[in-house]
Amino acid sequence: MKVQIIGEIGINHNGDLDICKKIIDSAVLAGCDYVKFQKRNPDICVPEAQKNKIKQTPWGEMTYLDYKKKIEFDKNQFDEIDRYCKEKNIGWFASVWDNDSVEFMSKYNTITKIPSALITNSSLITNARKKFDLLIISTGMSTEKEIENCVSICNPDVIMHTNSTYPSPIEQLNLEYITHLKNKFNKVIGYSGHEYGLVTTFATIPLGVKWVERHITIDRTMWGSDQVASVEPSGLIKLVKGIRDIEKALGGNKNRELLPSEAEKLNSLRG
Repeated sequence: MKVQIIGEIGINHNGDLDICKKIIDSAVLAGCDYVKFQKRNPDICVPEAQKNKIKQTPWGEMTYLDYKKKIEFDKNQFDEIDRYCKEKNIGWFASVWDNDSVEFMSKYNTITKIPSALITNSSLITNARKKFDLLIISTGMSTEKEIENCVSICNPDVIMHTNSTYPSPIEQLNLEYITHLKNKFNKVIGYSGHEYGLVTTFATIPLGVKWVERHITIDRTMWGSDQVASVEPSGLIKLVKGIRDIEKALGGNKNRELLPSEAEKLNSLRG
């Protein structure tokens, strides 16, 4: 299978559907297979200690809970996202952060992802496994034992290696862990990158990943916690082209063969 490339919009839309569509357009132009969002019920997901904390936002001073509600898309907005992605011929899905969101997103898609922060939530991962045909988990901020437990409970279809720092220090990416995951779990392995640049993401393709996810935005200087670790449109075009070129270059044939394109040079040099 070709590498499936996900443009993670996440919350980089800042609750603005027009911005969201511009980011979708950039993913379509680049040739991504999917765009991805995050779905939460803020009343459930925001810790009690955080709900009433005051946050400075572009829309003024508000509680953290009100801020999270402001940037959360509702059904009408997701209906429009669904329509727009179908019109643009790109797949879409969302990470689910609570059981309400599992039910909500299951009405739209047969694929979902459990974010790194929640792979220890047995209720969530069990429910998501029941509701979705293709389940992806991400392994950031988790111990080996926590990953093992998650895999044993929900039997994910794809396990994504990631470092959950935004942005991730290059020296802490530990890309060789991808090989460990492949050998240990015999699953399809992916990579969710939060680092600056593209080179290290390219390096995961020869390691055998079949899903690649990077956060995307139209402008890294926009307000928002994930913007700085995201890829802008020009970089996204380079990312997709680079991955496709690496796939072609790898070939898949482990035996050396004389290729037709070499025949002319053979004749001129060997006679």
